[in-house]
Amino acid sequence: MAKKSKKYRRSKEKLTSQDPLPLADAVDVLKKFESAKFDETVELAVQLGIDPRQANQLVRGAYSLPNGIGKTVRVIAFAEGEAAEQAKANGAIEVGGEELAKKITDGWLDFDVAVAHPGMMRHVGKLGRVLGPHGKMPSPKSGTVTDDVGGVVGEFVAGKIEFRNDDSGNLHVVVGKKSFSNDKLVENIQVFMDHLTSLKPQTSKGVFLKKASIACTMSPGVPVKLSS
Repeated sequence: MAKKSKKYRRSKEKLTSQDPLPLADAVDVLKKFESAKFDETVELAVQLGIDPRQANQLVRGAYSLPNGIGKTVRVIAFAEGEAAEQAKANGAIEVGGEELAKKITDGWLDFDVAVAHPGMMRHVGKLGRVLGPHGKMPSPKSGTVTDDVGGVVGEFVAGKIEFRNDDSGNLHVVVGKKSFSNDKLVENIQVFMDHLTSLKPQTSKGVFLKKASIACTMSPGVPVKLSS
């Protein structure tokens, strides 16, 4: 196990209890932790009451946070013609079709989100083994396979996030930066949690949101009390 830094240990000492805190209080504790020399990312982790082995219980999608995430999202687009021009105008760093697919097959992965027009899936479909493990494969369910390529590119550039549960049934999403005000972090987290609640699979029984915590890049996690 990697040795924790002195800052991490000092921050950990400020957590006098592991009992979940109301969201506003949890954010307040997180903001009081010692800061790194850069603007740390704030991440929300949620343990879901799902069976990740069942395809009909997977939780994934895309969502625009009201205050963005405080970083530039690198978006590429598989499109041609007018859709390609709109994607470029809205901030896509790379736009193309077969040649872009080949670039990715050859090992280029310097982007965060891939958006594709349905007509380009003949090229994109071959990239599942490359993009899938990195969580970057375009999907209709996450809204990244769409006729409105330009609009969706613009949303992601502005701070829309993609999310999906991992193999353990946990979900990790970026919800902002430590430099955000307490109110903006609370709003981002609460709005996303409300959205997540609405995504409970019909086949998932019992408690859907089991545990949640927030953490900065270099900090310990702070347990968050979930609404009943």
